[in-house]
Amino acid sequence: MNSKQRSFLKGIAMTTEPLFQIGKAALTPELTKAVNETLEKHELLKISVLQNCLEDPKDMAARLAARTKSEVVQVIGKKIVLYRQAKEEKHRKIVLPRD
Repeated sequence: MNSKQRSFLKGIAMTTEPLFQIGKAALTPELTKAVNETLEKHELLKISVLQNCLEDPKDMAARLAARTKSEVVQVIGKKIVLYRQAKEEKHRKIVLPRD
């Protein structure tokens, strides 16, 4: 992903509400599975890390991206934004700019 594509996705993420919250339990297998399924449907996903979560959001974003085969668009404070293009063309909603 190049910087123009990342910037494009950040713009979309600004107006998106978080679909998941990560709390004290941090990254559970159930959360990872739910994020994986949601990425297939939405492609771009915003996650909020609650105050009671003791793990670093950047570390969690990297692990979650690796587990779901997605890319970290950004981590700002306690917000994580992930992107993964849908496997099936009919589910693709976001068209990334070329260059």
